[in-house]
Amino acid sequence: MASLQQYTTANGGATIINSQRQQDSAASARLAHTRIDHAEIVHDKLHDKQMRTNLTSAMHTLQHNRGKLIAQHYMDWQGLRTQAQNVKNNALLNLGERLTTFEQNASKNGIKVHWASTPEEACAVIYEIIKAHGIEHVLKGKSMASEEIGLNNYLRQRGVIAEETDLGELILQLNHETPVHIVVPAIHRNRYEVGRIFAANLHVADEHDPEKLNAIAREHLRHEFAGLKLGISGVNFALAQEGGIWLIENEGNGRMCTTAPDIHVAICGIEKVVSSLDDAATLMHLLTPSATGQFIPAYQNIITGPRKDGELDGPKEVHVVLFDHNRSHMLQDEDFYQALRCIRCGCCMNFCPVYDKIGGHSYQTTYPGPIGEVISPSLFGLDEVGDILSFCSQCKRCSEVCPERIPLADLIRTLRAFKCKQIEDQHRTALLQGYHENKEDKAKSLAIKMFTKAATNGNLWHFALGKAYTMNFFMKRFGYMMPLASQWSKFKSLPEIRDNFFAQVAKLKDVEIK
Repeated sequence: MASLQQYTTANGGATIINSQRQQDSAASARLAHTRIDHAEIVHDKLHDKQMRTNLTSAMHTLQHNRGKLIAQHYMDWQGLRTQAQNVKNNALLNLGERLTTFEQNASKNGIKVHWASTPEEACAVIYEIIKAHGIEHVLKGKSMASEEIGLNNYLRQRGVIAEETDLGELILQLNHETPVHIVVPAIHRNRYEVGRIFAANLHVADEHDPEKLNAIAREHLRHEFAGLKLGISGVNFALAQEGGIWLIENEGNGRMCTTAPDIHVAICGIEKVVSSLDDAATLMHLLTPSATGQFIPAYQNIITGPRKDGELDGPKEVHVVLFDHNRSHMLQDEDFYQALRCIRCGCCMNFCPVYDKIGGHSYQTTYPGPIGEVISPSLFGLDEVGDILSFCSQCKRCSEVCPERIPLADLIRTLRAFKCKQIEDQHRTALLQGYHENKEDKAKSLAIKMFTKAATNGNLWHFALGKAYTMNFFMKRFGYMMPLASQWSKFKSLPEIRDNFFAQVAKLKDVEIK
């Protein structure tokens, strides 16, 4: 995989992308200060019956809608996936050239292009635009990029209020929550809960009828749109040849953020740049079916510049902030560059049997679900978010349904190996520095050695598995005292395997070999 060598900066110079990871220490510190023990939060979510009911219902609906749409309306879904995979690979293999072309053509169209390496730089660029116009209140369309860089908090600390207009994001902002899903951010809340949130924060009657809830949100936002000076959005696709950006949404509020104000600021990760409008159209035809089971989105906005003479609407200024945040590092890895093909459809979450049990908040990072497990360690650091790698059963459903064929399960397994190596190195370093194992550590080391011996000896492993169920009584009674098994024994039991099981497996292998 060819690495990204450079991209053009706003002043026309060239910035060499460092081949080594450039961790954003401020972002990592921000995560570290807010993260709690993942076993604790998972335990809480597993016992949140209302959240699990809401998520299960929603996930099954999304799965059904996707399957039905593909079966009825697509003649060659797999061929479209291959085409989309090629589109993204082509863009990534030539990303330096694509970025340069986009900047040149966008600038010709009157768009002001800004560059940022870190989340802090991206936030600072946006704040300077806001500050230059003396603005204290802005409205935002849905943007996971803004969540990634922590824009709302950054602006609030500097006296600027950024208010969400996407219905799901608005619900979460009023309730002081972060998104639980990258496409449907408030999917864990039902209409009764939304009604209570609106009643408590917008001083309206406690309603639960969807039409009335939409009317409440519409009335609230109309007052905010009046006199709006600056709107912020994300970007679904950046078009290099056309020098424009393509935004997809289902509500129309995002369009208000991009056409009603005098100034529009779009936040775009560098991997969103594709060669042309035709390439983006290929991706769009995969995005909406995978995300929500729709054939096409309700609103599509292609923006190629500010308002021109004689036009009645549109902003007078359009800014696009292209930011890296370790994406160039991912691009140089022969395996993890594949994660940059992600089009943020959320399909991997919709089919993940772990996600729909614990919800997106358990991941405690911007991107939850399988794709979050893959890209979060690269964006925020393995030290900070490596614990989420345990949120995977390796069922590989995510890899099967990903429209871009990203081998998510394989990449998660590779990251687990990195994490294990990291822990091993830290332990060895501690020993070299004079650290001595206590009794608990010694018991864990002995248990690991015994497991390793059994797992690497076929006869011993078969014998151990065959008799494992006989230990269930002791596991339930004394498991809390056993090294490594204390947490595991709370929720699981050892399996009962029939004596002829391994013989049957051997016969199946012989058949496969023949």
